[in-house]
Amino acid sequence: MTDNLFIALDFTTGGQALDFLKHFKGIRPAVKVGMALFYAAGADFIHELRQEGYPVFLDLKLFDIPNTVAASMISINRLDVQFLTLHALGGQKMLAAAVQEKAENLKLLAVTQLTSFSETEMQQTQMTTVQVGKSVQHLAKIAESAGMDGTISSAQEADLIQQVTGPNFLKVTPGIRLADGQRDDQSRIATPAYAKDHGANALVIGRPITQAADPLAVYKKILEDFT
Repeated sequence: MTDNLFIALDFTTGGQALDFLKHFKGIRPAVKVGMALFYAAGADFIHELRQEGYPVFLDLKLFDIPNTVAASMISINRLDVQFLTLHALGGQKMLAAAVQEKAENLKLLAVTQLTSFSETEMQQTQMTTVQVGKSVQHLAKIAESAGMDGTISSAQEADLIQQVTGPNFLKVTPGIRLADGQRDDQSRIATPAYAKDHGANALVIGRPITQAADPLAVYKKILEDFT
């Protein structure tokens, strides 16, 4: 996997995100654009990132009936992004509908259980007694059967996903924090080293980089430790 470290651009305007990226002179790191920034800055911002040469991971977590998701893919294909997220809880038919309509160069990642969920919260919210690891494995198998390229899951479950999916199925892990960092609003967190040791193919990191005094130095250090 070429892009194995995505910087989460957790900003409220496109201008703020572009100002932040000035720290990365001469390089074009892969970036993740989530719902808050996409709703604020829109398709024009994505086009600008692509024109500047940034690989883009569009984190919209699509979750709707299959027909609506398939129709959405037609518009998303025009953005020329490299990665897109959908909720695995949407089911096999929804995920397969997205796969059917996706552009050839677009990789689709299924969100299993949000990293902000503790096991207790997941069980209470979804009215289940299943352990979070078992739920993640089940959803990963659904995603693979639908033709998805991989999952978005905590690094704590990367090796569990690896046990039940093929060798080319991607494990992209958010909720990454540095060893001396804060948890923020995440529950199932992990360090880059832990993620690497447990089979993650790529990391998604926001605040530990975007709020660092020297974002470029932190980015390079994480990239060096993970690769």
